Amino acid sequence: MLLMTICDAQLSSTFYDNTCPNALSTIRTVIRSAVSKERRMAASLIRLHFHDCFVQGCDASILLDDSSSIESEKSALQNANSIRGYNIIDQAKTQVEKLCPRVVSCADIVALAARDASFAVSGWSIMDCETWKKRFYHR
Repeated sequence: MLLMTICDAQLSSTFYDNTCPNALSTIRTVIRSAVSKERRMAASLIRLHFHDCFVQGCDASILLDDSSSIESEKSALQNANSIRGYNIIDQAKTQVEKLCPRVVSCADIVALAARDASFAVSGWSIMDCETWKKRFYHR
């Protein structure tokens, strides 16, 4: 017997509007604060996002610490003492968890942090990670 399922799922730029309405503004506030204190942090957050996505996709695996069973990306030779911004992602996650526990993924926070960091230093965003359109846009 063969069962077929039809699925019509789509990414939504308004997903958190219902599940955690203040998530995006909370993340944006944390990122803007960090970048205003140290402008280079914007590049660091974008780089952190790149290194997370470069190795098997954007899954926030770069945030994992070593354990007895894995050597994490965080301490891998290519990333050791080179990637910055972990503390900023932790701050954003902590603030969002206070609002809506276990709703916003770390992967989304890393992606949104990169977007907001880019916007914080230039006024232009280089990606729209909410809708994944391949174009430049200005907010």
